[in-house]
Amino acid sequence: MAETELSLIFPQRFGDSVHGRLPGDHVLTSIAVPSTTPELKTERLLLRGWRASDRGPFAAMNAEPQVVEQLPAALSRPESDALADRIEAHFKMHGFGFWVIETVNTEFVGFVGLAVPTFKSHFSPAVEIGWRLNPKHWGQGYATEGGRAALEYAFEQLDLEEIVSFTATENRRSRGVMERLGMSRDPADDFDHPQLPPEHRLSRHVLYRIDPPRAPLVSGVRLV
Repeated sequence: MAETELSLIFPQRFGDSVHGRLPGDHVLTSIAVPSTTPELKTERLLLRGWRASDRGPFAAMNAEPQVVEQLPAALSRPESDALADRIEAHFKMHGFGFWVIETVNTEFVGFVGLAVPTFKSHFSPAVEIGWRLNPKHWGQGYATEGGRAALEYAFEQLDLEEIVSFTATENRRSRGVMERLGMSRDPADDFDHPQLPPEHRLSRHVLYRIDPPRAPLVSGVRLV
């Protein structure tokens, strides 16, 4: 899984504020927010909005030891439900967010998508790409496939100038997904996460970036 922005996950612990601008001169309020959550379809996956039936498998995933290894703590059921609420609110505010990943047999896989980091840093304002998958679905390329769909949406539908992703230095699995997505890292961009104590084992983070491709993406992703 990618390190998704900590104050989205734990706002009551780390504070919560939203920056007003995207990279460059884009203003968040200038993006037309659709009346319904846009859905994306890839060869194997559907990226869709959240449903009440997702809350159970989402909470189970957020309590998995393998999943929370790269997070400050596991989530209780109320905390997991509150996170789902904030993800849905992010869609309503910005027109994009973390989509539920669903397989062709309608099985809940996890989430992937875009979010506005709420902490200030040397790379803000920014939009990040992140993901979190149930361990039973690891190793099948779902994070990369869903990530490519999210990037295509970011660049071709939202006209964003850059997407970032960040995670704890030790999170090799997530860093591998970033690299497969074509993102690149400059060690000078590495940073200590401001929402973690300096001595925390996850404090040191790497930052990856990607710009829009020079030619239109041809990936088979389609809006549904």
